[in-house]
Amino acid sequence: MPTEPEEIAAAGERRTHDPVPPAQLQADVARLLETLYGGGVGIVPLDVAYAVLAAREAGIRRIFAAKQRSYDKPSGMFGNAAMSAELHDMDADRHAMVRELIAEVGRPFSVVAPFHGDHPLLGQVDPFVLESSSKAGTLDMLLNAGQFHDEIAAQALANGRPVFGSSANTSLTGSKYRLAEVDEPVRAAADISFDYGCSRYANAHGRSSSIVDFRDFTVIRVGVCFDELKRAFAARFDIELRLTEATAQ
Repeated sequence: MPTEPEEIAAAGERRTHDPVPPAQLQADVARLLETLYGGGVGIVPLDVAYAVLAAREAGIRRIFAAKQRSYDKPSGMFGNAAMSAELHDMDADRHAMVRELIAEVGRPFSVVAPFHGDHPLLGQVDPFVLESSSKAGTLDMLLNAGQFHDEIAAQALANGRPVFGSSANTSLTGSKYRLAEVDEPVRAAADISFDYGCSRYANAHGRSSSIVDFRDFTVIRVGVCFDELKRAFAARFDIELRLTEATAQ
């Protein structure tokens, strides 16, 4: 059985990182955002796993219900380096780390950090959406998760209206790497979906993105590419990512 990312796809199968004409990618994301801004729900292909996302209260509530997800587990924002720089309340050296990890290491990860809740970029976000997408004054932002993700972040930033989501699976069942594998209740909740093939980092463990708390570099979730990220933090920044008792299991 394959145990490492990039080994689980069938030979010749389309992958989420296969090149897509820019016009098609831009048009697909524009259709997605039109749906989300209208209160709908979408399922999208990321390199880490398929994800389900929304931008309005009605859509977020449908996601939590379909996933049977506790509101104690907040959604994450689909972002990029520019959005993190605007929203995350971190020292300059940590923002520089984010930029370097994206540009030089090139692997997906999520940043958890305090954020500027009064920033204009959040001005059109429903209060319920922000409340259910933050925890203890921190915001989880997914970065570098593939071409579809990056185009979502770019258009959302240009529109001044971010979107939020999580993996497209019922809670505790593991990430899904093909649209056809997404659990039926989650697929039924979506108004629009996109099939770009198998996720680049599909793996037999059901893992998605690694999540790091940038306040103290605690690992909230060990995800795909974690070993590479751990080595990068040590080699580039002399930082040892800290596993908790829960994440070490």
